[in-house]
Amino acid sequence: MTVIEEFHPDYLTLHLDGRFDAHETPQVRQSLATHTPKNVHINLEKVTFLDSAALATLVQAMKNCRERGGDVVLCNMPQPVRIIFELTRLDKAFKIINTVHDATQH
Repeated sequence: MTVIEEFHPDYLTLHLDGRFDAHETPQVRQSLATHTPKNVHINLEKVTFLDSAALATLVQAMKNCRERGGDVVLCNMPQPVRIIFELTRLDKAFKIINTVHDATQH
């Protein structure tokens, strides 16, 4: 998986590309730990698969951001990934936005 970090004054955007699974979660955790952003936008447009380790990483990121008074916004979620969020009911816990541009408005 490829992770591209995009820095903004008020938030960090992570663009993920590929399989987001247990083998790839350390890379995402490292990006979040290094920058400790208050708000994170995660672009999932090119994610082809995610597993429970990826979900746990996203939940931990949400918890950390909320402790700092911010939040995690998920963007461009493809239908197979959206189904996983719906089945696990995590679609109720996360802010899910259609585009990265829309996320900047939240």
